[in-house]
This record gives sequence, structure tokens and C-alpha cells, in this order.
Amino acid sequence: MLEKPDLPERLIITSVQTEYGLQINAVIFLPLGYDVHTAVFRADTTDGKVYFLKLRKGSFDLITVAVPEFLSSLGVQSIIAPLKTLNGRLFARLGDYTIILYPFIHGEDGYQVKLADYHWVELGQVFKMVHAAQIPPSLARQIPCEMYDPQWRDSVKRFACQIDQETFNDPTAKQLSSFMKSKHQEISHMVLRAEQLGTALRQQPQNFVLCHSDAHPGNYLISDSGDLYLVDWDNPFFAPKERDLMFFGSGMCGDLPGGREENLFYQGYGLVEVDLNALVYYRYERIIQDVAEFCKQILLTSTGGADRVQSYSYFVSSFSPGNVFDAAIRTDLLSGIR
Repeated sequence: MLEKPDLPERLIITSVQTEYGLQINAVIFLPLGYDVHTAVFRADTTDGKVYFLKLRKGSFDLITVAVPEFLSSLGVQSIIAPLKTLNGRLFARLGDYTIILYPFIHGEDGYQVKLADYHWVELGQVFKMVHAAQIPPSLARQIPCEMYDPQWRDSVKRFACQIDQETFNDPTAKQLSSFMKSKHQEISHMVLRAEQLGTALRQQPQNFVLCHSDAHPGNYLISDSGDLYLVDWDNPFFAPKERDLMFFGSGMCGDLPGGREENLFYQGYGLVEVDLNALVYYRYERIIQDVAEFCKQILLTSTGGADRVQSYSYFVSSFSPGNVFDAAIRTDLLSGIR
């Protein structure tokens, strides 16, 4: 979220002090992240300690904090566990918001800083540990399983119809509408291929593992000392491993399939048989989901300010040469389902 939520800082400070027993003297809004429902702050204490505070508006699922807490307990050092409240919970409530508190780690994300070779290798090692993790039944019951749901494809179809039938006055909505029309063929192709691949994958034997499912470079935190962390466990899923593997060689860092970064990742992950059809499905499905989310944010409301403009910029960049659509098409040429 790029714009500060309409919530008094004193209210945030009082809540954190009450729930976590910390003496907070300041909370500083940080215009970071790609989630328009989540605001983040730096929280400074009177004794000089610093914390990373997330405010999530609306729905909250316990697994978003329980999963990283469990993985951290297994010794996966690249995962940051949320701090517990005085009563032992992993979160606190503040009206319509959920508060989650973490240690503050100074650094930059994978879009802001170029990852070193050893970071890509380490990412492979981290995902291997995540995919191999044995999740206790009490936690596993709360984690959703892949259903190859058509909801995002259906949403994109509805927005395409809306764009054909409506005229928009908002400048950002106008831009998005025009760009969507110019990319009608590409978007229709993605939706069709994702439907074909999803139908085929649903009929195959399923081998599901725990997946982060949102492993874009914005969720790699590189500390000032060079340590790597995998953050933002907002959508853990049981799914084929390709739901995570699709991010490497996806074009999100300018790394196309078969590129150097992807090869370094698999040095860390180890020998593995990758289902190309699943990889293509998830690469298309990810773009389709982004298209649906951006359309919802820009076409259905005029609020959002800088977040709307940023979302439109991300949308357009997805179709630039060497980016995610390009990578998905290249991978599709290698897949077997037609």
C-alpha cells in the first residue's frame, strides 16, 4: 500500500503497547508492498528497538502467520516468524484491522536490489525445505488445496465484456480499458490455454506439497548484511510444486526460461522432474489473476490514488518484451497439451 490508511497513529501505538507490552514512541508509515489491503509501519520503542508492523484490513486467515511460525520452528532460517502477543497469539485486532508484528530487518526486496548468485542458490534450498515439510494435521486442515478454480478466468471474461460495453471517465480506468482492448488476443489466448491445462491437470494424479504460492521478487528480502528471507505468507496452498517453481525463469526479474538465474535456483533445489504443463498453467494463471485484480481495483472504484497508478503500471509491464507473458508463451511452446 502506497497511501497511509486513515487510522490515527496514537491508536496504533496504544494497541501495540497493550497487546505486545512494548513501549512504542513512534510508528512510521512505509509506502511499500503490492497489496492494497495491507499497510506497513516501522515501530520504534523507547529502548531503541525497531519492529516491522503490518496492518491488514478486512479478512484475515490464521494460516498466514501459523505457517511461517511452524516453518521457522523447523529451523528454516530464511523465514521470519511473527512475534507473539502477551497472551501468546500471533496477531492482534484493532477494529477492522489485524496487527502482525515482526523483527525489523533493514534491507531491500528482489525488485530493488540485484540478487547475488548465492541468493538464487539459497532460494532453491529454501523452497526445497518448504516443499519437503511435513505439516501437522491440525495445521494442514486449515490450508486450502489446489482446485484449478476458474474464478480468475471467469472474472477476466466479465471485465472484458464490461470494457466492450462501457465508457470510462476516470483517466486510469480509460488507460486500462484501452490497453486491455489492445491485448485482447493475448489475454484470450491465456484464458483459453489455462482452461485447457487446468482441465487436463485436474484429471492427473495429484502430488501436493506446501507452497508459498506468491514467490515473486517483491517477497525476497535481502538484508543489509546480505541475508535472504522469504516473506509474506499470505496465500499458502497445498498444490503441485510447480505453483512455486513457476516463478523462477518467469520473467519477473528479467530472467527468461532456461536463464542463468533459473539454473542457479535449481542448483540449490536439486534434481527434480518438472511438469511443464503445470508450469505453463501457473504462469498463465498468475497473469490472469493479476489482470483480474487490477481490473477490480481500477474499473470498479475510483479510490486508491497512487496505488491505482502503480497497479496500471504493473499491468502494462507484464506484457513488455522479456516479462511474464513472454516467459509464459516460451514455456507453452515446450508443453505437450494442445
